[in-house]
Amino acid sequence: MKKYKAYAKVNIFLKITGKRDGYHEIVSRFMKVNDLYDELSFVLKENVQAKANEFKIIGDFDCETKQNTIYKAYVALKEATSSDALEKLMQSYAVAVEKCIPAFAGLGGGSSDAATYLKMCNEVLHLGLSLNELAQIGLHVGADVPFFIYGYESANVSGIGEVVEFFEEKPLKFDIYTPQIQISTPQVYKAYRENFYAPTDDFEAETLKKKSALDILNELDAKEANDLLLPALQEYEDLEQYYKKGYYFSGSGSSFFKVKEK
Repeated sequence: MKKYKAYAKVNIFLKITGKRDGYHEIVSRFMKVNDLYDELSFVLKENVQAKANEFKIIGDFDCETKQNTIYKAYVALKEATSSDALEKLMQSYAVAVEKCIPAFAGLGGGSSDAATYLKMCNEVLHLGLSLNELAQIGLHVGADVPFFIYGYESANVSGIGEVVEFFEEKPLKFDIYTPQIQISTPQVYKAYRENFYAPTDDFEAETLKKKSALDILNELDAKEANDLLLPALQEYEDLEQYYKKGYYFSGSGSSFFKVKEK
C-alpha cells in the first residue's frame, strides 16, 4: 500500500497573544521540516494480528489507542461525515506508522500523524472534503493539526491554531536535537499563565508575521522568540543543561533547533 509522509515542524517564533474559552491564543511561524517525518499506510488486518472490530494502530507508541491522535482523528472524521465506508475501511485495515518524529518533542508528530490520516482517508474513500473542511475536523483533534492539513512549507498560525496563513519564503534545513525529557504541554502553559503571563500586543504580532524566518532568528534569542521556553525551564530543570547558545526552542519542547550551516 502507498505510504504517506507526516512531516515534523518547528516554531520559528511562538508568542502568546491572549486567552479564549480556556485556551491560549498564539501567533507563531510554523516551518515544515522536510527531512524528518513519520510514514503512514493502511495494511490489511488479515496480514497482522488484529481483530475486525478493533481500531488497530501498528507502531511505536506509548499511549493507549484511544489516546492516540490518529484514533481521535478517526472519531472526528466519523462524526463529521457519518461515513459507512470509513467504518468498513477500519474494520478491514490497520494503520501502520513508521515513527521517526520523537514524542513530547514540540515537533508536532502527533498532530502531523492525525492530519496525514485524515488526508489518507479523504483520498482513499473519495470523501471530497476540501482542505478547509479537513482543517476544521482536525482542529477537534489538536490545535496544530490544521497547519499539517494545508501542507505549507511556512505559515503564520494564529488564534488557537485555526488561522493558517501561507508565508512565502525559502524552505530552510534544520539541525534538531531532542533531549529525552517528556514535557507536558498543559503543564508548561499553566506555568506560563501563573508566572510569565505577558501577552504580545497586536503591533508586535503583525510585525513578526511580516518578517522572514531568518530575520527573526537573527534578531531574537531563544527566550525572546518563544514565550514557552522560560516556563519549560522552570518546570523541567534538567532542560537547562541541553540549552545551547544559538539554538531555538520548538513549541513547548523539548526539542532545540538551529538553521543548518551551508
